[in-house]
Amino acid sequence: MKKTYALAAVLLPCLLIGCASAPSTMYQWGDYQGQIYNMYSDPGKSPPEEQIAKLEEDYQKVRASNKQVPPGYHAHLGYLYFKIGKADQAQQELETEKALFPESVVYMNRLIQQIKK
Repeated sequence: MKKTYALAAVLLPCLLIGCASAPSTMYQWGDYQGQIYNMYSDPGKSPPEEQIAKLEEDYQKVRASNKQVPPGYHAHLGYLYFKIGKADQAQQELETEKALFPESVVYMNRLIQQIKK
């Protein structure tokens, strides 16, 4: 009888763990990581305009799913806008990054100052 209880005590937690669902993630990444990788591994592969279009499309999907984009998403989008000469949109994206992730305020302020020069 003791062996049965001991076996049940070992198997029951294993059974419950096996039935648990995966935790939901805080951020929705879309193709952000792939874009960053491609940008640095093969810089000429996709022009900034294509990257912006893909990131904007992913952003709309994330908003529709009531999730949040990861840290750096808006900053990277701002960088891409700056690369194609759209300083106003670049600054707007950096301001958004700063608002969403307060820990980035100092760095975003520096980038915004560079844009204004």
